[in-house]
Amino acid sequence: MSTCPIDWPQAWRVIASRYPPINLFEWLTPDTAIWDALIALEHLTNPRVRDEVGDIAVVPPEERVSGPGASYVMAAFTHINPKGSRFSDGMYGVYYAAAALETAILETVFHFETFARDSADPPRAEDFRVLVGMVGAPFEDVTALPAPRQTSILAPDSYAASQAYAKEIRAAGANGVAYPSVRHVGGQCIGAFRPQSVGIPHQERHLKYRWNGERVDRYFDYARDEWIGL
Repeated sequence: MSTCPIDWPQAWRVIASRYPPINLFEWLTPDTAIWDALIALEHLTNPRVRDEVGDIAVVPPEERVSGPGASYVMAAFTHINPKGSRFSDGMYGVYYAAAALETAILETVFHFETFARDSADPPRAEDFRVLVGMVGAPFEDVTALPAPRQTSILAPDSYAASQAYAKEIRAAGANGVAYPSVRHVGGQCIGAFRPQSVGIPHQERHLKYRWNGERVDRYFDYARDEWIGL
């Protein structure tokens, strides 16, 4: 493995806003070893907790984080997409973030377009939440790999090589992977495998993506109070 230090004062992440923020991890005791018991107890009186928390058992106690904003991190690892992603085969969660807001937007626009297109959605708009935090940890560097392997890992339409690579380095103890954005030329991204390898973020602003029936042609930045074309 070939690691590189990632020291980003601001790491940008864009997530859907259709659900209210998850707050459970904000008040849980710092003693993460007893979270499973506390959450199981909470399930008895509040069934909605199961949907909010996801599968806490997939995150070892020593890797969990708590406190203000921690739910934004933990949710990425406890709510696993069974279809997988570039660096997950659907068996574990990954916290994706970018070094620049523009990169985070273009990455998520691509995936929102794919979902809307596959669902044959009519023209519509959807709100997204922008998170910003810091990242200061060593990550495995895709650009240090031989060119043919880099190309396969960064393939725009296939995750086969990237998922195999991620499974290999995650099992070896890697914090995550640093890689060039596939959707934004010149952009830089990270995919973190463990909650403690990223800083706890805060909500920075909201965005609205407009799907015109074929693509996302613009987004509204609530902080700037304007539409921005794509």
